[in-house]
Amino acid sequence: MDGLVMTGQLLLGLSILIILHEAGHFFAARAFGIKVEKFYLFFDAWGFKLFSFKYKGCEYGMGWLPLGGYVKIAGMIDESMDTDQLAGPPQPWEFRSKPAWQRLIVMLGGVAVNIVLGMFIFWMLTFKTGETYIPNDKLVSGVVPGKVGKAIGIETGDRIVAVNGAKVVRFDEITSSKVLMGGGTLSILRNGESKDIHVPGNILDEVADHGVTEFVQPRTSISRVAEVLPGSKAAAAGFEKGDSILSVNGKQITYFDEFQQQLMARKNNKINVNVYRNRQVVTLMPVVGEEGTIGVSLDMNVPTESLDHGLWASLPIGASKAWGMFTDNAKGIGKVVTGQVKAQKAFTGPVGIANMFGAEVNWLKFWTLVGLLSMALALMNLLPIPALDGGHAVFLIIEMVKGSPLSDKFMERAQLVGFVIIVALMVFVLGNDIFKYVLN
Repeated sequence: MDGLVMTGQLLLGLSILIILHEAGHFFAARAFGIKVEKFYLFFDAWGFKLFSFKYKGCEYGMGWLPLGGYVKIAGMIDESMDTDQLAGPPQPWEFRSKPAWQRLIVMLGGVAVNIVLGMFIFWMLTFKTGETYIPNDKLVSGVVPGKVGKAIGIETGDRIVAVNGAKVVRFDEITSSKVLMGGGTLSILRNGESKDIHVPGNILDEVADHGVTEFVQPRTSISRVAEVLPGSKAAAAGFEKGDSILSVNGKQITYFDEFQQQLMARKNNKINVNVYRNRQVVTLMPVVGEEGTIGVSLDMNVPTESLDHGLWASLPIGASKAWGMFTDNAKGIGKVVTGQVKAQKAFTGPVGIANMFGAEVNWLKFWTLVGLLSMALALMNLLPIPALDGGHAVFLIIEMVKGSPLSDKFMERAQLVGFVIIVALMVFVLGNDIFKYVLN
């Protein structure tokens, strides 16, 4: 059942994005009087389709292969490789008969819709939910580094006060792209002294391996036991919801990282835990599991602030978030091209995306992911690969510069090359997804 929910959310999200992307091409073509012969959600590979109907000279339908969608524009060499229509003289309603600037707008129509859609989604999300963040100046106990953070020199208790010379106002700036893309400088306060830490250019590769929580997290104090998992070692030892942890093996516990360290050091062993309950100190003796856990979740004192924004005030904030995702993805691709991030870590396919949606329907999460995917789809379609919108755009720009179109034979071969590249990428991404799933 979980798999069906994840798959259903994935297909719904992709369907929304594909239909609107192709609608961008469709309406741009119609605006310039270009005939559109087909409008399909998913591919009707080898002529198989789930349904179709015709309306005003265009065939609308749904294919069986959920790897995208397409509009078939008359007089254009596209992924269908249907060149028969080009044998005759150009017709006024064909793509090839229109000025290059009009054809360029048609090719970029889908990308434009994806960018506008992404900005609209994050505008609405910002208006509905506002912003909740951790104010950096209230993290008086600093941060706790994970494996990645320790490797570059961050220590427990460090206060990161600036990134590349700019004051850090919100903690999430420390784990943002301006840090994780590498090459920057963190200004820290350690025991009253100022220090600078250089962030290496390949740090994103390490974060992809271990997760962003292994970079840095806020150092937070423990409030109380929020939940005791049924059947856990903590339950067997007598832990109760609301217990306040005072010490472990005689060591006073103030911070969550101190609690974790004590548990990790005593895997598969019994420990003494003093808790405060009903105005008295109670000693409990749980056994620590192999993972360094006992089966409790803890309330942490994490300082947060929330901001609500009106409808129009939310627009620039939402647009900035969406555009930030677009530029972050572009920088990430640059890291792959330069070899600073391995491709198998950078790209996620349908299996990974379905896992992101999760097995429960959460509409805020759903629309956040759809917005993120819309910006990613816009970027991917802008790549200068033949058969993608970006490839067509490059050829049209060349035509505008040289003053004459590229030959039909060249365009046919370019489309074939582009098709092979895209299929290879799809196979790589899907195979990488499956490999990750098997390993996990």
